[in-house]
Amino acid sequence: MPTPMFGYTKTVLENVSFDPTLFCKEVEKALKLLLPYELEQLVDWLYKFTKSKPELQACLAYVE
Repeated sequence: MPTPMFGYTKTVLENVSFDPTLFCKEVEKALKLLLPYELEQLVDWLYKFTKSKPELQACLAYVE
């Protein structure tokens, strides 16, 4: 079961995925706020979510 903060972060990222710049800013914020085990979940989710959205894949540089 996802933690409340991780679930909230996913919701925010899904809602701003229309704008790559905003999406990247939210990814940066999430990296500062989430706990280490939540960061692992976020990275896995980001790879899956951006697989079909090439315009968002630039944000993966923050998690590599």
